[in-house]
Amino acid sequence: MDSVVRSLSSNELQSSRVITKPGSCLVRIVGRLICIERFLADRRPFINRFNDPVRLYINQLSGKLKTISSFSETSKGGGSEPIKAQIFSFRELAAATRNFRADCLLGEGGFGRVYKGKLESINQVVAIKQLDRNGLQGNREFLVEVLMLSLLHHPNLVNLIGYCADGDQRLLIYEYMPLGSLDDHLHDISPGTKFIDWNTRMRIAAGAARGLEYLHDKASPPVIYRDLKSSNILLDKGYHPKLSDFGLAKLGPVGDNTHVSTRVMGTYGYCAPEYAMTGQLTLKSDVYSFGVVLLEIITGRKAIDDSKAAGEQNLVSWARPLFKDRLRFAQMADPMLRGQYPSRGLYQALAIAAMCVQEQPNMRPVIADVVTALSYLASQRYDPGIILPNDSPGSAYTPPRANRDSDRKLNGGRRYDRNPTKRL
Repeated sequence: MDSVVRSLSSNELQSSRVITKPGSCLVRIVGRLICIERFLADRRPFINRFNDPVRLYINQLSGKLKTISSFSETSKGGGSEPIKAQIFSFRELAAATRNFRADCLLGEGGFGRVYKGKLESINQVVAIKQLDRNGLQGNREFLVEVLMLSLLHHPNLVNLIGYCADGDQRLLIYEYMPLGSLDDHLHDISPGTKFIDWNTRMRIAAGAARGLEYLHDKASPPVIYRDLKSSNILLDKGYHPKLSDFGLAKLGPVGDNTHVSTRVMGTYGYCAPEYAMTGQLTLKSDVYSFGVVLLEIITGRKAIDDSKAAGEQNLVSWARPLFKDRLRFAQMADPMLRGQYPSRGLYQALAIAAMCVQEQPNMRPVIADVVTALSYLASQRYDPGIILPNDSPGSAYTPPRANRDSDRKLNGGRRYDRNPTKRL
């Protein structure tokens, strides 16, 4: 493990990317794009407002997607139909959520609202995201998410079951994640929410990293997630993590290009500094965001917390001085852990996070190396009753529980994404 951590700190980290060739799904992909275009065009209210911009965007997107090949890790044959998302009517989804009743609401955010419902036609409990009707940008995000999740399949990416584009209504239907989001288990914890121990946290971190590795290394061209944050990491049974919300995803640079220039979007506190300042997006931008999430997992702090004192509101800014003094690492552990973690594992996890949030992109590791390091940490089972070498009882700093409780502002009730961090 030490050798892996040392290799991560190298300034010249490189990863052997898996280059895949466009598969036989190309014709089906383009055909489905045409179907989506016609489906949208048939909706007269939609034509009046968005017809021309959406047509242009679909044509532009379909041209880019011709080079994508998708390889599901659960289907090695490669001959199955790649786009499996079903089309649902608004009436079906209204019935599934009992007309979008408040008691079916899982949460809400800047994108819209998420409801729990049951689709009788497929006899499945689902999560239904009703997007805000906010014009062209909302439709761009809707189309990107439908296409990305139809083409990309991995155990650590959420499954898209279907979508609805009735009139100006835009809804996405996902598999239901019974444990909510990672954010739900780290911040403003609701009564009855189970505490996640150190072992579970490392498994979640490793799984989320694998999902990001799939986007970066298994898709060609690579996909830049662009909105990685704790509220976008959903938890299935057994705390199995899945990345969700791909509306801001972008195709990464190809050939000799080093970055993609784009409008700055994302969530404040998670955005890489070079992207926020210049709009130049790279795979390392996602690595920075992952480093912020890893810090949240370790510390229990929010990426941005206005309730903290000045100088401590930004998680990365608060952590950087502490990274320089190993003797202070224990002070960074989430007080909710109550000292129940391996000191050496804490040091190694913090070292990985520190490298991910380096200000200079070329100093950050590639995600494949992060996966290697975190997979090792996730495989090390920590038993509080066993004292390992370098894990003496006095090595873990345990602040009073009240300190953590006073840091929190309880919002009350369940919510999907009420983190004070906002999209840029």
